[in-house]
Amino acid sequence: MNTLLIARRELGSYFRTMSGYIIAAVLLLIVGLIFNVFCLVGEKLSAEVLSQFFFWTGGFSVVAGLFLSMRLIAEERQTGTLVLLASSPIHDWEIVVGKFLSAFVFLALIVTATIYMPLLILVNGKISFGHLVAGYLGVLLIGGAGIAIGTFASAIARNQVFAIIFGSCIALAMTLSWMLAKVTERPLNDVFVSLALHGKHFPPFQSGSIHLRDVVYYLMVTYVALFAAIRVMESRRWR
Repeated sequence: MNTLLIARRELGSYFRTMSGYIIAAVLLLIVGLIFNVFCLVGEKLSAEVLSQFFFWTGGFSVVAGLFLSMRLIAEERQTGTLVLLASSPIHDWEIVVGKFLSAFVFLALIVTATIYMPLLILVNGKISFGHLVAGYLGVLLIGGAGIAIGTFASAIARNQVFAIIFGSCIALAMTLSWMLAKVTERPLNDVFVSLALHGKHFPPFQSGSIHLRDVVYYLMVTYVALFAAIRVMESRRWR
């Protein structure tokens, strides 16, 4: 119950402040421009256009997730309200999960607002409903992982600036691990491939396929990041 109350309060804050609208507007603008400039240019099959759309949307959903989550805990620490929140009869996991859910729901609303873009393909082509579902599922999963990473960074950082920097470094390192796998040998390359945030696990969603291993990967990244954020919160409570 406390988790839902926190999520509801935080979700409302996105609509009460300009930051939420700015992040939503920038994400929709960039994805819209890229969709028109890169995806719709040239003679392409409908499935290829849709695949490129999800490629860019998935990448930018991670960025948006990091910006949405940078304020979740760091802002509480900056304003001094984190002490009051921590001293209340609420568990740390309820605080972290509630804040994560608020950012995830807000990101899901933004992602849903992009649905008109792939539907434009119907003007001159056809789209598969299964491809659409798989692609959006992948976008939400990778976006949720980005929010969880940002939540962990927000729990560690003293302010929002350091939170976005630290979170971006983690996400970038996990993304670039795909490139490191190409220049290393076993068993290191297997480790880097498994850690890749985008290069290995997102392309199946992008092409319209859902593999259990990829779903589990993003859920595990989300779980581990939130678990680490909870542990950070608990350690600060007893200082």
